[in-house]
Formats: sequence, structure tokens, C-alpha cells
Amino acid sequence: MHSNTTRRRFLAGTAAVAGLAGLPTIVSRQAAAQAKPKLRFSAVFSEQDIRAEMMKKFAEGVAGDFVFEGYYGGNLFKQGTELVALQRGNLEMGNIAPQDISKQIPAWSILTAAYLFRDADHLAKFFASPAGAEMKAMTEDKLGVRILGPTYFGARQVGLKPNKKINTPADLAGIKLRMPPGEAWQFLGESLGANPTAMAYAEVYTGLQTGAIDAQDNPLPNVENMKFYEVMSQIVMTSHLVGFDLLTVSSKVWSGMNAAQQKNFQAAADAAIDFSTKKHQGREKELVDFFKSKGVQVYEPDQAAFRKHAQQKYLASDLAKDWPKGMVDRINAL
Repeated sequence: MHSNTTRRRFLAGTAAVAGLAGLPTIVSRQAAAQAKPKLRFSAVFSEQDIRAEMMKKFAEGVAGDFVFEGYYGGNLFKQGTELVALQRGNLEMGNIAPQDISKQIPAWSILTAAYLFRDADHLAKFFASPAGAEMKAMTEDKLGVRILGPTYFGARQVGLKPNKKINTPADLAGIKLRMPPGEAWQFLGESLGANPTAMAYAEVYTGLQTGAIDAQDNPLPNVENMKFYEVMSQIVMTSHLVGFDLLTVSSKVWSGMNAAQQKNFQAAADAAIDFSTKKHQGREKELVDFFKSKGVQVYEPDQAAFRKHAQQKYLASDLAKDWPKGMVDRINAL
């Protein structure tokens, strides 16, 4: 009996010592996690979006230096407010629309113009060029926000609830086309010949369903993701805008990193953006057949007529007076 009691005490003591021996490791891990800066990221796209996958890959790439927290569907900051949150220090990273930047830097409205970029490759080449570097530097100098790269999410197409054949901008006259709030977005809708109506992204499905709007414009992956096709009769392949947002980080966070961290941070962003772009391009090709199988008409209008109408509207507008001199030619030359 005495021998068994002694043995039990010995084993309990050994376990306690083993537990204490492991305690510093656990504590050190917790301390290390707490020591890493937090990266709160805000986006209006949903957690099912390809770009949410992009951000998970980015988070893995910077996990050694940061604790990443992703907020999607506009749950942390509403659409259009992310940029101000970055500037005020209430957010570390954001998915920012170029239209939001143009509200504070009018010269940026050039990058919101219809039919400016030909495709995702042209977009990427621009941001990697000296001309793109000038636009990015403008944002960092004036807004305190660093652009890591453009997040392509497909060419924007017009989807309508009414079953009306659309071939030229004249056919969109009187059509209530949902566009995000903001002057640049509203002008884009006008350049297509439609009657632009401001509405938050999360309200578009209900807006189409109730007739508050007649149409919306989004890339095909967004249309699928948000199930807009359920309340539309057709998709007109205008391809009027190469859809992209900007993966950004506050300049304060960026300047707080050492050179090695900055290099890794940018590399993680580049790899994640490349993954997302390729996945979006593949999905765009697949979705035409998918929408047709759901009874949605998908066809191309007279794109030349749309391009001519849009470009004439922009060049005659007040927006063009703020565009950097010669920038359109530099973009076209890439």
C-alpha cells in the first residue's frame, strides 16, 4: 500500500515537472503572437469571392510578421469608407476602388474611365510601368496609403431585368442602371447612355427584384457570386471597364517594417494577386455557358458604338481636365 502511494506521488510529481517544463514554451508562443502587429483588412466583396481566397493566400505569406484579420461583405466598413478609415488609422489594409481615390485626387479619375485598359494584362503592365508608379506615388504622398497592386476581378458587363435588346448606347436611354455612389461611378453610367442610380452593392439583388433599378454592371464572377442572374433576363457583354480594385496598406504600417519585411510583404501581395487574376480569367470563360444554362441571354452589342460614345463623353467632361497630361497616350502605348 505504501509502495503504491509513493509511486503515485512520484508519477504526479513527474507530470507536474513536465508540465512546468512545457510552460515557458506555451507562454513564449503566446507572447510571440501578441507581439505581432495586427492587420485588419476590410472589403465589400463576400467571403465566397475569389478575392477572399486571394487574401487568405496573402495572410499565409505574411504570417511570420503579422496577425491577419479579414472582414468581408462590408461588415467592418461600408463600401466607399475604407479609404478614410485607412487615413484615420482605424484600418491597416483595405480593398479600395480607384473611384474612391479619385474623390480625393481628381487626377485619378483617368483610371476610372470606360474603355481605358484592354484587359488584365494591360492593367498589370500599367501599374508595373513608370506611369503607374507615378500614380501610386501620388496616392502615397497625398493620402498616406500605399498601393500594393491592382486586384483584377473581370471586365464589367451590363445585366438587365427588362427583356429589351441592347445594341447601342441609345438603347440604354431611360434604363435605371445601378452604379456605386460617387461622381466617377455615376459618370461611367452616363457614358454608357444609361440613367445611373446610386445604390450599395449589398442592395442590388433586392433592387433588381423590386424594380428599384432596371440593371446593374459587374464582372461575371460577381454576378454569379451575388446571384444577380436570378433576377435578370440578360447580360450585355459591353466589356466597358476592366474591373479592378487596389490592394492597399496604410503608409504607417508600411514604414514600420524593415526592408526584409517590406520585400516579403510585397512578394506575398504579388503572388496572391496573380493567383486571383488567373482564377478570375478562367471563371469568366466558364460563366457565359453557366448563365445561358440558367435561361439568361448573353450576347455582345455594338462595342465600337459604346466605345465611341463613352470616349466622347469623357473627353468633353470636366473630369478630363484633371487628367495628367499625356497619360492616356502612355497607357495606350504599353
